[in-house]
Amino acid sequence: QVQLVESGGGLVQAGGSLRLSCAAPGRTFSSYVMGWFRQAPGKEREFVAAIGWNSDSAYYADFVKGRFTVSRDNAKNTVYLQMNSLKSEDTAVYYCAAAPPRAWGRRGPNDYDYWGQGTQVTVSS
Repeated sequence: QVQLVESGGGLVQAGGSLRLSCAAPGRTFSSYVMGWFRQAPGKEREFVAAIGWNSDSAYYADFVKGRFTVSRDNAKNTVYLQMNSLKSEDTAVYYCAAAPPRAWGRRGPNDYDYWGQGTQVTVSS
């Protein structure tokens, strides 16, 4: 079992930045693909970004390309999502998730085995 804990959400004005963190206390997840998803009220959970186990590769949803950056520090068992140029439509609960290496390249929530509890991001216009 992998426990994931997100932090860093909050209220920010449009154009601002936030950095989300996802920690896996007491467990190494260096072999997992780590992803970020988000879910706005009344909408389905959608893929945001994912990073490979060696940090050399990452891929993003089109709507965050150039604005969000995913990174990881395996020594700290922590994954980050740096969010810049935030827009009101980025308002959602953001979740981190872990998947086995075979899930690399996929974007569906069902491909991920472990989830955090989510952190709220609210962008005011």
